[in-house]
Amino acid sequence: MVTQLRAATATIERPALVHNDTHSRLNATTVRGHLTPKHTEDVVRAVQLARARDESMSVCGSCHAMGGQQFASDGWLLDMRGMKQILGFDAERGHIKVQAGITWPELIRHYVIAQHGSASQWGIRQKQTGADRLTVGGAVAANIHGRGLTCAPFVSDIESLEVVTADGSVVECDRDSNTELFRHVVGGYGLFGVVTSATIRLVPRQKVQRIVGLCDIAEIGEAFDRRIRSGYLYGDFQFSTAPEDRRFLSRGVFSCYRPVEPETIVPDHQVRLSPADWRRLIYLAHRNKLRAFNEFADFYLRSSGQMYWSDTHQLSLYLDDYHGRLDRVCDARVPGSEMITELYVPKDRLVAFMDDVRRDFLEHEVDLIYGTVRLIERDEETALPWAKASCACVIFNLHVDHDLKGIHRSASHFRRLIDIAIHHQGSFFLTYHRHATAEQLLACYPEFLRFLKAKRVFDPQETFQSDWYRHYRRELQGMK
Repeated sequence: MVTQLRAATATIERPALVHNDTHSRLNATTVRGHLTPKHTEDVVRAVQLARARDESMSVCGSCHAMGGQQFASDGWLLDMRGMKQILGFDAERGHIKVQAGITWPELIRHYVIAQHGSASQWGIRQKQTGADRLTVGGAVAANIHGRGLTCAPFVSDIESLEVVTADGSVVECDRDSNTELFRHVVGGYGLFGVVTSATIRLVPRQKVQRIVGLCDIAEIGEAFDRRIRSGYLYGDFQFSTAPEDRRFLSRGVFSCYRPVEPETIVPDHQVRLSPADWRRLIYLAHRNKLRAFNEFADFYLRSSGQMYWSDTHQLSLYLDDYHGRLDRVCDARVPGSEMITELYVPKDRLVAFMDDVRRDFLEHEVDLIYGTVRLIERDEETALPWAKASCACVIFNLHVDHDLKGIHRSASHFRRLIDIAIHHQGSFFLTYHRHATAEQLLACYPEFLRFLKAKRVFDPQETFQSDWYRHYRRELQGMK
């Protein structure tokens, strides 16, 4: 790796290297070079060389962020996926130390094998849903969450981190040592250092049963509360995306998971969606939304009562380049993809928020592909928390045509959604896109200017950058 870096950084004339995000495919970025460290020492050398040359660097994992968080135009791209070793597993305390480039399936596979035959086992509490081949380092940078009913964001599952800072130092940080670095790196979107390893707090691994029903958005608050009081651990509400449905954004599939006795058998053969099933549902979500919802709801209702493990039930299938195939099947006029936004609103404002979104989507003919409601608890630990209170999280996955008109339309859709959230004392997730205005950003994150100042304290030379960071640094230039 060191030889690779020396050769790469010594080269003046380089072919253009273009990278893009995995999901939206709207962030094609030309980078200076693509670096693939295997060890912490490789990362140190990369940072030192970039700093010595006064060049910038961004950090990527599986490249699912859609707002340019992981790319910096003309900067070095530090791809962490080669750092995927298990560094230690403390079966007494339930702590596992991993390199930052490990993905969730690799992590889970290791500890499941290591604990085979044990009466009591450990497992992860939460991960992102919708895709699995995402890195732990990316989870730290975005301070992710899953569908836990009473979980705070991922920071609550982190025991400690090893970070390479902007001067090339290797620093251990946690809640008791180098605390400010810890609270800025978690949820710091790769701007305060390179996470090379993380020690994760696991929870007792247990068996759970999926319980599914149809529900209306007006009832979902009390339905979630009942599930929580009954001891359910996970759940979400996946609502109708069909504008022709008179209960558009209102009726939905309410699925939750409750613990069962340890001796319960988890059968090998249960109702599940195959890749072909998913392709069909994706096709219908674009061409016949009402049928897509009805078939999806039917599957979930048939799966009610099935048994799972609390960790592996969070794994899901992601079809790589699914939209390229869909474009060909549909003979699309222009290429397209989906782009996600996540809004946070107080639980008692959820129904009114969704009513306003329904009116907006119908008026502006928004092409909604998928949506869900989850819960989150307050983050009291990070410097730039997105979970500022116990609230509802609403995810919208919108279709975007990849032409100027389509991109402008989607930007307008996302900005209106943020305005609706603000109207209901809510907020939005920062790095799913770069469409939020400076006014919207500061309305939802008044501490963002302080975050930018802290960035310059930890990284005076601004070695760690991204196009997302550059965009908002420019938008907020001159503000105090």
